[in-house]
Amino acid sequence: MTKTVYVKNTPIGGGSRVTIQSMTNTPTADVEKTSRQISRLVAAGCDIVRLAVSSDAEVEACKQYIKDFDVPLVADIQFDHRLAVACSDIGFAKVRINPGNIGGEDGVKRVVQACKANRTAIRVGVNGGSLEGGVIGGGAEALAKSALKSVDKVRSYGFEDIVISVKSSDVRTMIEANRLVSQACDYPLHLGVTESGDVEGGTLKSAIGIGALLAMGIGDTIRVSLSGDPVEEVKAARNILRSVGLDKSFCELISCPTCSRCNYDLEGTVRELRRFTDGISVPLKVAVMGCIVNGPGEAKNADCGVAGGKDRAVLFCKGEIVKTVPQADILPEIKGLISKILAEKNQ
Repeated sequence: MTKTVYVKNTPIGGGSRVTIQSMTNTPTADVEKTSRQISRLVAAGCDIVRLAVSSDAEVEACKQYIKDFDVPLVADIQFDHRLAVACSDIGFAKVRINPGNIGGEDGVKRVVQACKANRTAIRVGVNGGSLEGGVIGGGAEALAKSALKSVDKVRSYGFEDIVISVKSSDVRTMIEANRLVSQACDYPLHLGVTESGDVEGGTLKSAIGIGALLAMGIGDTIRVSLSGDPVEEVKAARNILRSVGLDKSFCELISCPTCSRCNYDLEGTVRELRRFTDGISVPLKVAVMGCIVNGPGEAKNADCGVAGGKDRAVLFCKGEIVKTVPQADILPEIKGLISKILAEKNQ
């Protein structure tokens, strides 16, 4: 259990749900493009949106985003403590800094004082390329030590609204560093594998790193870092939360690996049912099994499902066969069963 830190009205930690973050990659000073991207991120399910702020002109543009959007916004600051102070003053919900490169003791003090006065949370972010001064090495222990040293620096000015992130492009290092930090303090942790790659490779690395920690009960907010459209980050993050059981408000499709006993188009059935169930926001589990040998029994925890035979298929609910249908009728019959169950759940 970690402390609760509020980012605007959104809680991070303290047993609240794990939130999804992403970051814009449009020019921050371009209000039209960045506003459009923030809107897309929110529509995709992003809970917290971060923007890189690198100039006074970008600070000025951010006033419009803060005015126009209810979603909590985070300013990502590198090197210039003046920009962090300015972002806190104009109403950002959180600023992300690395105390090791934000302008020495005086810079840290000024940022913390501003955030304290404005009730702005601080994310202390450390990765392998930006360790706190005096910390040697680049492994998990060095990352954890640097992060905790940075937190102590922020805390020394009487500030407690802190979220910590320790990131690495190496999955094992990232997992171990976060585990060490979680053992050493009770501040909320922001999880992510930095510089993870493109959508395919980066999603896989992030799923392993973030998913492993979430399965241990470690982590309060997540960002999947991918090269490309940040909306893909939100999709990947949502799937990670669903895979580890932290988001149940959707229809989960389970299907068996096919073998020679499968005598119908299982892959096509799954593909069509995925389209049909997209958008369902209540817990529902649907199983598509290759044959009736083990199908209903293996999927007995599913709300409903289908198991194919040579010419016919069986529909089942909670492992019990409820109907036998011709193969040609599989899709309309299973869709009807899903609709009936949804109607019952929504009563």
